[in-house]
Amino acid sequence: MRLRAGRHSRRDHSNPAPPAADWTGYLVAAASQRSAPIEALKSKGPELAAAFAPHLYKNAKGERMPYRLYTPTRVEPGRTYSLVVFLHGAGGSGTDNLKQLQGANMFGALTWTLPEIQQRHPAFVVAPQSDVNWACTLYDPVNPPKTLADIKFCEPEVLGIGARMAFEIVDNLLASLPIDRARIYVTGHSMGGAGTWHMIVQRPRFFAAAVPVCGHPAPSTATTVKDVPVWNFHGTEDEVEPVTSSRVMIEALRKAGGRPLHTEYAEIGHNVFMWAYTEPALVEWLHAQKR
Repeated sequence: MRLRAGRHSRRDHSNPAPPAADWTGYLVAAASQRSAPIEALKSKGPELAAAFAPHLYKNAKGERMPYRLYTPTRVEPGRTYSLVVFLHGAGGSGTDNLKQLQGANMFGALTWTLPEIQQRHPAFVVAPQSDVNWACTLYDPVNPPKTLADIKFCEPEVLGIGARMAFEIVDNLLASLPIDRARIYVTGHSMGGAGTWHMIVQRPRFFAAAVPVCGHPAPSTATTVKDVPVWNFHGTEDEVEPVTSSRVMIEALRKAGGRPLHTEYAEIGHNVFMWAYTEPALVEWLHAQKR
């Protein structure tokens, strides 16, 4: 897959909202420069994924969801650590407890566990695996995902099955691990990006920050999530989820009083996750957010 240089528009929290049509910005690093961390992560992927322990969550109803958990190398007594929740895309769906760390999903799941990042920001990382959508969306590889807002149980404000199980896993981890409740983050791409938007709607005071990547949002929920620090990513040539869906959501958040960050990459399609999760400032920004 050939990488191309793109442009992005990053909106600093201190800046007023730009005109709706102003979505382009300065040139990002040349492909030859930016491709280095992407290729490095690909090569390290199997080794990083092997550090995630397999688990199977089962609730009182007998419902099950597999998940993978990364634990910092050194967990010191009396210290708490941040938690990154990664929601896989459609390609990671299933019950094998493997695919959510492989292929396209390796970028959003494994970035946080790179040794140089763990040294600065030791964190737990949990990657649940769902065989249904996180939120109430339908994924079609030919057509853009659709939110089933016309069906009562699939309204954006109603908790999706996959998201509910993911929340149960997180709540279970909070009860058993030294996790800092002020530093819980959620991210995901594509179907997982939609799930990220969906989960902050369900618990807007729970997450310290959210990083949706090419996900389908629900602009009607903007007033609910306006206070959640968000850095959203999208490719301008996305052939699966049109970039306009992000633009509409970002404008809705700004009109509601929110101050989201938004980055677009020109000439980049649905594979924008490679660019987003290797964005040089992302890791530091995320771990700087606290509730």
